[in-house]
Amino acid sequence: MNDNSNPDKVNSLKHVLFGSLIGTTIEFFDFYIYANAAVLVFPKLFFPGTDPTISVIQSLATFSIAFFARPIGSAVFGHYGDKIGRKATLVVALLTMGISTVAIGFLPTYASIGIAAPLLLMLFRFGQGLGLGGEWGGAVLLAIENAPPGKRAWYGMFPQLGAPIGLLLSGGTFLLLSDTLTNEQFFDFGWRIPFIASSVLVVVGFYIRLKITETPAFLATLETKKEVRIPLVVLLKEYRNPLIFGTLAAVTTFVTFYLMSVFSLSWATTDLGYSRRDFLIMQLFSVLFFGISIPISAILADKLGRRKVLILVTVAIAIFGLFFSALLGSGSTTLITVFLCLGMTLMGLTYGPLGTFLSELFPTQVRYSGSSLTFNFAGIIGAAFAPMIAIWIAKNFGITYVGYYLSAAAVLTFVSLLVISKKEHKF
Repeated sequence: MNDNSNPDKVNSLKHVLFGSLIGTTIEFFDFYIYANAAVLVFPKLFFPGTDPTISVIQSLATFSIAFFARPIGSAVFGHYGDKIGRKATLVVALLTMGISTVAIGFLPTYASIGIAAPLLLMLFRFGQGLGLGGEWGGAVLLAIENAPPGKRAWYGMFPQLGAPIGLLLSGGTFLLLSDTLTNEQFFDFGWRIPFIASSVLVVVGFYIRLKITETPAFLATLETKKEVRIPLVVLLKEYRNPLIFGTLAAVTTFVTFYLMSVFSLSWATTDLGYSRRDFLIMQLFSVLFFGISIPISAILADKLGRRKVLILVTVAIAIFGLFFSALLGSGSTTLITVFLCLGMTLMGLTYGPLGTFLSELFPTQVRYSGSSLTFNFAGIIGAAFAPMIAIWIAKNFGITYVGYYLSAAAVLTFVSLLVISKKEHKF
């Protein structure tokens, strides 16, 4: 499965970039349709109760399950990705993620099978997270380990572009459903369509990844016999510093994204009085800024360095947090749209070089495990409970303090970027 039988075969540029992009596109499509459903659908269909806020929080708790499954997926898929190769591991991770997502689309609701409904939802959500834990790191390595000198950040941003593309596809799907179905139809069957439709993306991704050969960096490791028996053990013994501070360096990226997406959608539709359709349009518009800023950040990262770009953007996010309430709580549709666009621009600028930065912290023989674990541990700290924490803060102290929460995360990331011991590893 390593494709080592033909080591002279070189991956074409289109296969490398599309192969890395398709997986993260599916990842964010799957993740965001779940996020949308966790806010708009699941509270009513899987967690019915007398208090709507409690139902939303219970629903968002299932959203967080995937973040705890992701490090497990990182350890498992990272182990095999560093041992048997990037290609085979990426194919299995994609199937694990895709099958779990499609299964959610066929789940019966609480009204049909009672408590078994949310339990099954949690099971498949765990499966989503397991696959996602192995997906991101492998997709980034597929790109950067095939990159020519001086263009590693540029290649590394292609899997990151899957985020805005996946968001546009998922948000556009929900918007289309809102426009074509009545509210009753949407809750009856419409919400299932995006989950089931994701199977199309999975089939395309599966086909593309089967055509890709192993990365040159991994093949070189096999030839020099530098692979390690248990990558996770080596990471914990020899690379604790990059593992810990790499995780903290990625925290703000997650907090920013989930405050701009899940929290903003929940707050706007429950407390600010926006309809689901109107706010989705505003969010979709802001995602364009997310997509545009990712390649800009990659160009800057190749010219100025990954760490310098991440430090500058993190400072900007800390400042942005201080204006959180003034913009989101303004009551002005224009200012709220500006808020979303600014937030998503900053998200793109920090997200673009992140995959390359984290991957460069580790040598080839433990790179899949190391980059995946740092990214997904950051997901637990920065995203697993971020929407719930933000809703609780907003309800009890006001959205000004949600902005302070974002700024505090940025300070943590800023310090981590300064102190991390970054040694350039050979590719």
